[in-house]
Amino acid sequence: MSDRECSNSSCTNESCSGCAHAKGSGIPKEELNSHSRIYNVIGIVSGKGGVGKSTVTSMIARKLAGAGYRVGIMDGDVTGPSIPKMFGLKGVLDAEDNEIIPAVTSEGIKVVSMNLLLDDEEECVVYRGPVIAGIIKQFWSDVRWGELDYLLIDMPPGTGDVPLTVYQSLPVDGIVIVTSPQELVKMIVMKACDMARKMNIRVLGMVENYSYFECPDCKKIVHIFGDSKVDEIAEELKVPVIAKLPVLPDMAGLADRGESAPKEMDIDISFLGGRLES
Repeated sequence: MSDRECSNSSCTNESCSGCAHAKGSGIPKEELNSHSRIYNVIGIVSGKGGVGKSTVTSMIARKLAGAGYRVGIMDGDVTGPSIPKMFGLKGVLDAEDNEIIPAVTSEGIKVVSMNLLLDDEEECVVYRGPVIAGIIKQFWSDVRWGELDYLLIDMPPGTGDVPLTVYQSLPVDGIVIVTSPQELVKMIVMKACDMARKMNIRVLGMVENYSYFECPDCKKIVHIFGDSKVDEIAEELKVPVIAKLPVLPDMAGLADRGESAPKEMDIDISFLGGRLES
């Protein structure tokens, strides 16, 4: 990751994690609590729904954890959370000294989600934008994250309240855009990318989900949702293509059971740069 930039001349690079002046956006960043230190914050975004963004978030998190990094996931899709299900997490989170204690997966990944704050995971959350924005800020400042190498933020689709709150209020180091092969995707991706760049957020790369289907019998590759557009879009945006993920019939069942994706769904995490700020 690139070094943090800070508008506060009294800060040192080492002290910038969680600093209210980090990134120099002109809007003060939310402070972390004294029990948390987060070195890299990565947003996982999409311009439209239904592209498998939460699946990609869980895959990146598991790959990072498997490589020995300390990882957390903030489920920013407050009204449609799915991250707990993908890790087999249930129950209500505990609190200590007015700080939320995140759930921990079998891989050691820390998770905070609205669904882990409800007595009934099927209860709907009906909140207006300002309330949701406040929850996102609390997920940053009121959660006892401990020391994390990477915090992944699974954001809802589009360019609305949550992405705006995350970009303005949290020290985001970069985003990964998740897309699919349909023709209309270029326009949608460009909107998500345009928002990030207007907010001075770096686009780290793109993941194309549902890219193709391989027949298990004849091994023929079929492009169910049309030919891939991700290479030409990535070239125009000058960002790398991180992965082209296939359509796998068993993937939905694995996600429902909170199990890892198979090797065909592997993601190379080298796009993160391989080093940490310290």
